[in-house]
Parts: sequence; C-alpha cells; structure tokens
Amino acid sequence: MKYFIREEIIKAATSCEKKFSCLAGTRNDLCKVLSCIDSDIHFVHCDNKKCCLYIQKIGEREYCDCPVRKEIYDKYNL
Repeated sequence: MKYFIREEIIKAATSCEKKFSCLAGTRNDLCKVLSCIDSDIHFVHCDNKKCCLYIQKIGEREYCDCPVRKEIYDKYNL
C-alpha cells in the first residue's frame, strides 16, 4: 500500500536521510508508534539500529518528530 501524504508535509521533512522510503508503503521502513498524544507527540520504538534524525528522547522513551511519519500515523493509523 502506497501512502499519499500532502506535499506541504513532505516539504516540511527537510531532515529526511532515508529519501522518504516510508512512502513506498512497506512497514519495514516505519518505526512502530506505541502511543500518541493529541496527534502531536508520537512515541515510537525503532527496530532499526540506525534511526533517523527525527527520533528524539524523553527520558527512556523515544518519540518521532517527523512530519511525514506523524501524517502516516494520523491518516492511516499505522
């Protein structure tokens, strides 16, 4: 399944090192969202040992600040 994300969201992801591989529709390229607060803070678990620049930490928890990843979760619940 290919994900369709608004162009302005894609343009906002200026630090994407993975060349938007998440948009190809393979779940292997997506960090798993564990929980979400107000469609703003997306706590994730990244299986990939080399996570991208959008992964931040709050204590022991990781959250994703990528506008594209947030949109995929909010739109497709993935």
